[in-house]
Amino acid sequence: MRKFFRFFIPPDRWRVPVVVALGVFTGLFAFLFYISKAHSYLSDNPETCMNCHIMAPQYATWSHSSHRESATCTDCHVPHNNVFNKYYFKAKDGLRHATIFTLRNEPQVIFIRESGKQAVQDNCIRCHTYLLTDDRLLLKTSDYNHFRTERQCTECHRETPHGRVNSLSSVPYARVPIKQSPVPKWISNLVDKEK
Repeated sequence: MRKFFRFFIPPDRWRVPVVVALGVFTGLFAFLFYISKAHSYLSDNPETCMNCHIMAPQYATWSHSSHRESATCTDCHVPHNNVFNKYYFKAKDGLRHATIFTLRNEPQVIFIRESGKQAVQDNCIRCHTYLLTDDRLLLKTSDYNHFRTERQCTECHRETPHGRVNSLSSVPYARVPIKQSPVPKWISNLVDKEK
């Protein structure tokens, strides 16, 4: 039995380095968690999307749209069928975005992926069901019902709520709230001196 525990518990000479290494890794993880604002991704605050500067045009156009009063980014872009799917989708999409941003591999033109398109379509229907079910909106033509139920909402409403956002430079003078950087000033000064 002693041999079994000796395998899992390091000898006395290894305890200090192991504790120090665990402390360093825990500190680095906490620092990265703080600097990346990871805790903000648990909320539905639209300013969370501004953590990456490339979303500035999308945030600016949304903040000037009519959807600003009734819908946040996650109301449209994240599934709402259950809480597990919502946070799974946020985690999966967020990790992909974080990886692209960290590797500086952002595309000049941002397009929504198929899974995102489906989430947006489902959320359009979730909020605007009455437009599909209200009989007063039926026209005399049979094609209208086909167009209401079997097409993507964004085929006709592609500029809702972001307008004509096509690239990173599409809204160059948008008034976007820039938050103070969490990077300590001494690191910023070192980076500025190197430039």
